[in-house]
Amino acid sequence: MHMGRKSSAKAQSRPGSPTTPPSEPGRSFTPLLGVAIAALVIVGVFVYARTAQQNQAAPSAPTLSQTIVDPPAAAVLGPHPQANLPPLPFDPSPPARPMEIVRAAYTFAAEHPEVLSYVPCYCGCERSGHRGNEDCFVTARDANGDVTQWEPHGMT
Repeated sequence: MHMGRKSSAKAQSRPGSPTTPPSEPGRSFTPLLGVAIAALVIVGVFVYARTAQQNQAAPSAPTLSQTIVDPPAAAVLGPHPQANLPPLPFDPSPPARPMEIVRAAYTFAAEHPEVLSYVPCYCGCERSGHRGNEDCFVTARDANGDVTQWEPHGMT
């Protein structure tokens, strides 16, 4: 009996013959990178256009000097050290805080009207005419800006 030649497929599958896997084209990340860059550019253009549109639509913000039309009278004094302070206004009940803290708050109110004049009061005393927190501590100042009379409201 005559045997024919082995097919090439069988010849490649011999146990001792080296096999080479079919070559695969290498994966390329270039398209993915291109899509990511394009997305970033689109988002950047959108944000830039949105910011430019808001800046054109909104008028420029007023500066501090444009906002303050009429500063409180006590604020014009600036920091105002005061050597002699009137006695603190004690009412029959003790103060809500320790005496050292109350004294420090009243001293700060006397010496820094430029700060407390701009701090709003939220306790409802604005209905009785207080314009800022300085009015919660000081009732009257002399021509030099020294405190001559305290407001008892600051004790609470």
